[in-house]
Amino acid sequence: MLKLGITGGIGSGKTTVCQFFEILGVPVYYSDQRAKDLMHSDEVLMAQIRQAFGRDIYSEDGILNRKALAAVVFADPGKLAALNGMVHPAVFRDFDRWAAARKEVPYVLKEAAILFESGSYRDCDYTILVKAPRELRIRRVVGRDGITEEEVVRRMDAQMSDEDKEARADFVVLNDEAQLLIPQVLLLHERLLQESRKR
Repeated sequence: MLKLGITGGIGSGKTTVCQFFEILGVPVYYSDQRAKDLMHSDEVLMAQIRQAFGRDIYSEDGILNRKALAAVVFADPGKLAALNGMVHPAVFRDFDRWAAARKEVPYVLKEAAILFESGSYRDCDYTILVKAPRELRIRRVVGRDGITEEEVVRRMDAQMSDEDKEARADFVVLNDEAQLLIPQVLLLHERLLQESRKR
């Protein structure tokens, strides 16, 4: 079984691309969602977060106070790095368990916004970048999230650039509303099925 990482900047449409792969029967692991789930279910991770940010960061029912945590980590880059240093290994462990339970499929996808930044790409056989023009990405996110253009640009500028990601990626899917998306996914799917047969 091949393990593929798939990433893309905010507004690139990587979730849409992942959904096409899911229609083709490819299991997709959504790292960001799983990270949120693990903060409420992974005992080791929860203990680390309590130790670093105080016991009251969780309610007595074990519910994480996300607002309080966000206020701390986004005001202090050191605290954000510390949190990431706890969450990323928990996600890596969880992905390994998840992938091991799906050994019968030719390949799986690990969707991660910070695939390269987190080092997660090292566990993947190949990586896919979903990219789109900057103006289109801004328009999509403003329409989707109801935030200002300035806020979108600030988020985009905080992410690794598409150029840097493309230099590291094995495959690129262009989601620019000019190229047809489904044929690109189908072509890549066939290529990955061939690659998996060689293993």
